[in-house]
Amino acid sequence: MDDDALPRSEQYFSERPRSRSAPSELRFLYRGELLAFTVDRGIFSSRGLDPGTALLIENLSVRRTDRVLDVGCGWGPVGVAAAKAARKGHVVLTEVNRRAARRARENLERNRVANAEVRVGAFFEPVAGEQFDVIATNPPYRAGRPHVLRLLTEAPHHLLEGGRLVLVGKGSQGIRFYQRWLEEHWPGTVEVLGRGSGYRVLEGRLSSSPTREGGDRRGALDPPPTGA
Repeated sequence: MDDDALPRSEQYFSERPRSRSAPSELRFLYRGELLAFTVDRGIFSSRGLDPGTALLIENLSVRRTDRVLDVGCGWGPVGVAAAKAARKGHVVLTEVNRRAARRARENLERNRVANAEVRVGAFFEPVAGEQFDVIATNPPYRAGRPHVLRLLTEAPHHLLEGGRLVLVGKGSQGIRFYQRWLEEHWPGTVEVLGRGSGYRVLEGRLSSSPTREGGDRRGALDPPPTGA
């Protein structure tokens, strides 16, 4: 986690960072395409693509028609990559940090991504009542264990039947604890998709979708009409 650029009293999950904005440029290759991003201070991984997020992107399998949710998107690397893979699907990026959300929107435009959108809010609040094929996240571990467990507990209610939660973490962030928690509580299968640099990527696959009252379980997440 790249918190060294933040004031002691400020974390990357602050809604309105107080640190002075200092945008810089970043590029990385994804599936043969060079993606370009603007990053900024007061945002997670403000000095480059952190190894955990890079490992998450490397192990994130997305079908062309998938509907994907990127929880805590930061400046948008996972969401942009997912949108490039799900070219006939749709991606929603959520982020509580308003500076990060602004940069993520800019980065969608920079990379000519039309099948994705950014919504401001914590965890699943911006997608209430909606469900997805894939949820991807590098959780805000520094926010504390209760917040991460809230994310893991609520995730199944936002997945379609057979949907997948894919998350990354490292040993110092307690990823082994969260793996054991998922193995005990997740309503489906749990496996390790990848390891590297002390990180591991976990996947929880839903065996059945939690029942919801009324309406289409796919929610309101339809791709926007052309020109919207």
